[in-house]
Amino acid sequence: MRYPPQILEEIRARLPVSAVVGKRVRLKKAGREWKGLSPFNAEKTPSFYVNDQKQFYHCFSSGKHGDIFTFLMETEGLSFPEAVERLAGEAGVTLPKLSWEDREEEVKRNSLYDVMEMAADFFMASLQGRFGLKARDYLAGRSLSRETQERFRIGYAPPERYALRDHLAGKGIPIEMMEEAGLLYSGEDVKIPYDRFRDRVMFPICDVRGRVIAFGGRAMSAEVSAKYLNSPDTPLFNKGRLLYNYHLARKPAHDKGTVIAVEGYVDVISLSVAGFTHAVAPLGTALTEDQLALLWRMADEPILCFDGDKAGRRAAYRALDIALPNLSAGKSLRFALLPEGQDPDDLARSGGAAAVERVLAAARPLIDILWAREMEAGPLDTPERKAALEHRLRESLALIRDETLKRYYREEVEARLTVQNPDLRPGRFNRQGGGSRRDRWGPSPTTPSARLSVSPLLARSALFTGGTAESPREAMILCAFLAHPEMLQHHAEILAELEFEGKGAQGLRRLLIDDAAHGEPAGPGVMQARLERSGLAQVAERLTSLVRPGDRWMLDSHADPLRLEDALRQAITLHRRARTLHSELRAAERALAEDDNEANLAWLREVQNQLSSVEGAEADLDNGVVHRDH
Repeated sequence: MRYPPQILEEIRARLPVSAVVGKRVRLKKAGREWKGLSPFNAEKTPSFYVNDQKQFYHCFSSGKHGDIFTFLMETEGLSFPEAVERLAGEAGVTLPKLSWEDREEEVKRNSLYDVMEMAADFFMASLQGRFGLKARDYLAGRSLSRETQERFRIGYAPPERYALRDHLAGKGIPIEMMEEAGLLYSGEDVKIPYDRFRDRVMFPICDVRGRVIAFGGRAMSAEVSAKYLNSPDTPLFNKGRLLYNYHLARKPAHDKGTVIAVEGYVDVISLSVAGFTHAVAPLGTALTEDQLALLWRMADEPILCFDGDKAGRRAAYRALDIALPNLSAGKSLRFALLPEGQDPDDLARSGGAAAVERVLAAARPLIDILWAREMEAGPLDTPERKAALEHRLRESLALIRDETLKRYYREEVEARLTVQNPDLRPGRFNRQGGGSRRDRWGPSPTTPSARLSVSPLLARSALFTGGTAESPREAMILCAFLAHPEMLQHHAEILAELEFEGKGAQGLRRLLIDDAAHGEPAGPGVMQARLERSGLAQVAERLTSLVRPGDRWMLDSHADPLRLEDALRQAITLHRRARTLHSELRAAERALAEDDNEANLAWLREVQNQLSSVEGAEADLDNGVVHRDH
């Protein structure tokens, strides 16, 4: 029996290879892949690898290679139809019974692919024709070269009502097939079907195999009500189940270990031109669950990059609600919010790859966006409003299906609520959330310290002990901004998000953020006067004395800006990593105290090892060893 390709693709989309193979092979995460012992040969060293993004497994010891269907055929001796039926049942996909009519329908679908290919060629030719001048000028104004236009097969739909229809009819394509492909407007009130796309720059939309299945059109006339128009749903196309540029971005996303989701076609193309070929976009709709699943097939933590305005924040909040019920261990989102008034296309054209990289490096975790949304709802100046904040947070966290992950979110939210209200009783937020004892994150009576050990160097490190004194790394970050206040215009939000241990460092950060709010950067004399008025002059001197000798070049007013940006980015990344590891360390300790099992012990040891790595990086810097990203 022959199954339609879209059915097989849907089964693959719903069942990661690791989930199917993991029922027979014990897999362990290895970077962006999974590895385990070969199910085909007896071996002691793992040579069997699974790649969810590419949807295949490969066994180096036997040379066997395939997808989820071939895995069942190889390991259980099933025929192809039997493997499809088994996996369709697991994926919840209803298999069609292929009759003669079904086979005719499959032939018809293949014919529709041919029609869409002809339409794409027609639009590309029209762009270079006499009617395409205005469209070519528009694309040139967006810095999209002829080479880029050809790579993305950009075209132009002429303004005549019947241009595409007559062209396809001349090639023997029936009107009914054009209608089914979504290329014509038709209906009871339309006597003569006419072209759906007219006077628009055309962006072909492709399926995972790179076949054209739909179009998005950008109007050239300002008088048209719909600036962007997409193909309707057709037998080939469902706009909520695909991402623009998915077929081209899949491999770069796997190679880079991340994927960027933006809002528009031109945003994707501009980012690709700037070197970010792992960019995709929804198709004229808010992000859907199916599209989120596609993003997670490409990377564990996709970056959603939204415009820097209220509409961009609303899009981020909608994506947040879609993501919360689907979060799981290792699967989350990060959010990169652009400067006010800019979209990814503006940023890429005005600032180039470096500007885009800075925005992506500052991408915020999902918990930050959740917190920001609820804090924007209004002031917290009455008991009722504070209670409403807790209520909203509880409702959001209730959407998370993964109970373990939900506990971690509750702990993080409680910590943030405690900062907002220091009188909040520890554990109150979680206890009021109900559930079993394992869902309540109150203090544990015992800790597993007897089973654990750390190096003396790590035990003394401020990274591990969480001491209250500022670290040289904190001092370097703050003093660099003091010495170069002009950088605050682009980094104030990042600085506001960083957590610092000492009260002096916190006070200095507030002063720097207030300075950024004035708009114009303060000169050295003005900044010194502000430090003295605020009583922070001695704090600044003390922090300056903590800066390592190897980092003191950053305090020179003539320091190389690019080198300074690079050093600050590395310092901020290291600082964030240390803070995150401390939070995870506390969570791991509580988990092990609640359930003293090997998995929790392994988790705690892994966090310790990662803290050791961060501490080692600090030690290297102390000894003058400099690491740079290439």
